[in-house]
Amino acid sequence: MPNTIAEPIESKLDFEHYKRKERIKSWAKGMLFLLPSIILFTVFLFYPLVRTIYLSFFLTNAAGETTVFVGWENFARMFNSPIFMQSMKSTFLFVLYTVPLTIIISLFLALLANEKLRGIGIFRTIYSSTMGISVAAASVFWLYLFHPSIGFLNMIVTGLGFERIGWLTDPTWALIAVAITTIWMNLGFTFLILLGGLQSIDGYLYESADIDGAGYFYKLKNITIPMLSPTLFFVVTVTIINAFQTFGQIDILTQGGPQNTTNLIVYSIYREAFVNYQFGSASAQAVVLFIIILIMTIIQFKLGERKVHYQ
Repeated sequence: MPNTIAEPIESKLDFEHYKRKERIKSWAKGMLFLLPSIILFTVFLFYPLVRTIYLSFFLTNAAGETTVFVGWENFARMFNSPIFMQSMKSTFLFVLYTVPLTIIISLFLALLANEKLRGIGIFRTIYSSTMGISVAAASVFWLYLFHPSIGFLNMIVTGLGFERIGWLTDPTWALIAVAITTIWMNLGFTFLILLGGLQSIDGYLYESADIDGAGYFYKLKNITIPMLSPTLFFVVTVTIINAFQTFGQIDILTQGGPQNTTNLIVYSIYREAFVNYQFGSASAQAVVLFIIILIMTIIQFKLGERKVHYQ
C-alpha cells in the first residue's frame, strides 16, 4: 500500500522536473535566437545611451576623456545659455511647421492616388519618388532653388513683382526654407505608408455606404479617417521623432544660421561636440533631447491612441 501511494508522487515530481527542464531549454533557445539582436542593441544603443548620460556630468578634453566631475553644472549652464534656448525654440517651431503639413499633404496625395483611375500608378511613383533621394542630394537640389539670384523660387517671386527673398540668409525665412525642404523630403515615405493604410480598408464598408447614398466627404469622415487612424497614429509618431532628429539639411543649407535661427538641437549637439570639442555639454544636450522625444512620444500614446480605431 505505501508503495502504491509513493509511485504517483514520484511520477508527479518527475513530471514537474521535466516541465522545469523544458521551460529552461525553451528559454535558452529563445535567448540564443535573440542574442545577435541583444548584442547589436547593446553595442549601438544601450552602451552609447549609458555613456552619454555618464559624460553629461563631466567636463572632457578634446579626445573626449573625462577630466572634472561637475554634476548638474552642464545642465544648468545649458539652460542659462541664450544660444541653447534659441535652439529649443527653433526646434519646436520646426516640428510645428513640418509635422502637420507633411501629414496633411501626404494624406491628400494618398487619397488621390487611391482612386481607381487609368495611369494612377505613374502618379504614385512620382509622389513616392522623394523617398529614394538622399538627404544630401535633396539638400543640394533645394540649395539651388533657394539661391538668391539664380534660384527658381526667387525668379517666381520677382516675376510676381516682389523683392527677392534671402531664403537661407534672412532670419525670418531661413527656418521656413529648411522646413519646406524637409516636408518635400518626407512626403514620399509618409505618402506610401498612408496609401498602404488606405488600400487595407475593406471595400464592403464603402459599398454599404454607397447603398445608403452616402457622399464622398461623409465616407471620408466616418469610414476612411477612423479606419486609417492606426496608420495615422504611426505616421504622426514617426514624423515627430524624425523632425526632432533633423540634421543633414541643416548642415548643408544653413549650418545653423543665420543668427542661430536654424540651429536645431541636433545640430547644436554636433557643433558642441565636434566643433567646440565640449563632449560633456554636448552629452547633456543629447540627454535633454532624449527626454523631450520620450515625453512627446508618451503624450502621443496617451492622447492619440484613445482616438485610434483598431479593426
